[in-house]
Amino acid sequence: MAEKNTPDRNSTHLAGEYFVAAELYRRGYSVAMTLGNAKAIDLFAESGERTVNIQVKAIRDKKSVGWPLMRGKVKDGIVYVFVCLNAPGVPPNYYVCTAEEVRTKVKQYATRGIVDITSLKSEDYIERWDKIEAALALPSETASKS
Repeated sequence: MAEKNTPDRNSTHLAGEYFVAAELYRRGYSVAMTLGNAKAIDLFAESGERTVNIQVKAIRDKKSVGWPLMRGKVKDGIVYVFVCLNAPGVPPNYYVCTAEEVRTKVKQYATRGIVDITSLKSEDYIERWDKIEAALALPSETASKS
């Protein structure tokens, strides 16, 4: 009898990055992925001459309580996309948040933090890809000075 393939944690995260990148491409953005496991930014989305930094957090299914994330690790100026991959054949669920929104959603404990999936199940976060466009419209800290 064949064993059921269960992806490891890094595979789940990488799958989430690819799904988000594909969704952004589908919406007309140019996307670059960063490499490595311990990085603050997973994707750069570009439109015109502006870019936005994106952090992806992924879980395999809705049985998971949520996404591990320490409040102190949430960085300003980054858009967070939380992905629930779901079973094969079922499209992923996307929850898009600003850094400020994420900070209010982190349940912080002494040694860990978690963003509970139920806290993002609202129209404020589900499929809110417009937050990417809003982040692109903000003044860039790295813009050249005249």
